[in-house]
Amino acid sequence: MRTRSVVGVALAASAICVATVQVRAGGDKVAFPENFAQGVMYTTVDRADNKQYRELFVTPAAVEAAKKGEPLPSGTVITIVQYKAQLDAQDNPVKDANGRFVKGDLIGYGVMEKRTGWGAEYSPEIRNGEWEYQAFTADKKVNAKANLTGCFQCHKPLPSSQDFVFSYDKMKSAAKQ
Repeated sequence: MRTRSVVGVALAASAICVATVQVRAGGDKVAFPENFAQGVMYTTVDRADNKQYRELFVTPAAVEAAKKGEPLPSGTVITIVQYKAQLDAQDNPVKDANGRFVKGDLIGYGVMEKRTGWGAEYSPEIRNGEWEYQAFTADKKVNAKANLTGCFQCHKPLPSSQDFVFSYDKMKSAAKQ
C-alpha cells in the first residue's frame, strides 16, 4: 500500500512539473540574439500609437524564403529594435525630411524566433505556427513585465501564408546584406 502512495505522489509531482514547464515554455526558449545587426535590416516602422521608431532585422535565410513566397525557415529570428521617437515641445514626434519619425533613445527589443516543433503546447486559438516571442530591455535583459500572450494574440489573425508575420511582404523586397 505504501509503495502505491509513494508512486502516486511521485506521478502527481511529475505531472505538476510537466505542467509548470509547459506554462513557462514560451519566452524562456528565446535568448537575446547578440548578432542580430549582422542580419538584414529590412524595414523601419513609425508607431504613432506609442511614439516609437522601430528597426526590424531578420536572418538572411528568412529574406530568401520570403522572396520565394515560402514559409520562413526554422531558425528564423526577427528582432525589433525599439526607440523612443524624438519629441517636439508639444510632445509630438519629430519628423525628418521624408516625414518619418526621428529615433531617440533605445528602449528595448522584441524578438520572434521560429524553431521546428515549437508552439505545440499552445491551444489552436493562440498558436502562431512554430513561433515564440520574448521582450528584452535596453540592456538586453528579459523584460519580466512584458505581456507575451499579447504577442500571440496580435499575430494570430495573420494568415499562415505569411507565417504570422506582419512584415512578411517587406522581407520580400529587402536587399540581402
